[in-house]
Amino acid sequence: MRIAIVNDTLMAVETMRRIVKKQPNYKLAWVAYDGVEAVGKCAADTPDLILMDVLMPRMDGVEATKRIMSQSPCAILMVTASINRYAAQVFEAIGYGALDAINTPVWSYDFSPENNYGLLQKIATIARLLGKSSRQQLLCSTASAPSHNLNQLPPLIVIGASTGGPRALTTILSQFSQQNFQAAILIVQHLDAQFAPSLANWLNEQTSLSVRLASVGCLPEPGKVLVAGTNHHLMMRPNLTLDYSQEPVDCFYRPSVDVFFSSVARHWTNKGIGILLTGMGGDGARGLSLLRQAGWHTIAQDEKTCVVYGMPKAAVDLGAAIEVLPVEAIASTCVKYLSIY
Repeated sequence: MRIAIVNDTLMAVETMRRIVKKQPNYKLAWVAYDGVEAVGKCAADTPDLILMDVLMPRMDGVEATKRIMSQSPCAILMVTASINRYAAQVFEAIGYGALDAINTPVWSYDFSPENNYGLLQKIATIARLLGKSSRQQLLCSTASAPSHNLNQLPPLIVIGASTGGPRALTTILSQFSQQNFQAAILIVQHLDAQFAPSLANWLNEQTSLSVRLASVGCLPEPGKVLVAGTNHHLMMRPNLTLDYSQEPVDCFYRPSVDVFFSSVARHWTNKGIGILLTGMGGDGARGLSLLRQAGWHTIAQDEKTCVVYGMPKAAVDLGAAIEVLPVEAIASTCVKYLSIY
């Protein structure tokens, strides 16, 4: 896989260059030191993956991502020195098509594994998504019929998203009003766990609903939004509480939408709404199909409003989606469905 580095800090460039160079299956395509240079080089020689800095002179990584994805699209991984300080920029870049984000790797003279493992893990995951790895198929466990029964469950909306997800989630959540909104919302967004708290805080500012990270043992609550907060799989247990699990280990999507949707289909006895938003790959399609089989109303985002029409397309091809809607119409459709729930 050919990898480009875009960063204005010489130490960061050298650190990532050495990390890439040490891997036999990766090749350094080119280096750019600001967004303007990156846009030009990408147009002339499009790599498989760009490691894109967030803040740079002349043009930052957000604008560079926007232009690259419209002119010469390729996979982009955002790299930032400060998660909390630059979270908004990271989510904006993901809205334009960046796949994920990670902290800038730390320089060490011996380049020990603990200092570069996170970056290499992200690159390996993207390689699988791009078909640059032998493990191209998503191997996740599937769910059986519902097995638990509790009365007076609130209506439940479950959402899976990846590339472009933060912006799509904002569009949907901002249309819900806390007043008289009785559904509980659970979200799995493909994003490194380091950014999960910032994502929850950012979404909380975009909606009147309360948004926080899902913690072990918590229950879905009416009018509350819970977001997956670790690199393990968010799952619903038989007692309807939420938990995180390393299993199944075969899923390179972590957290996996399929694993989460499947656990909900297994244990949530009331009907609800399952939504699969923009994203690369096919995660969530099988789980959405299981929700439909369990009697849920299922929605896939349409191609026109997706940043990447991968996950929703997989669901449509599988027959998992009852409706295929532009992102702007999803919230109103949910409200309409809940009114006759």
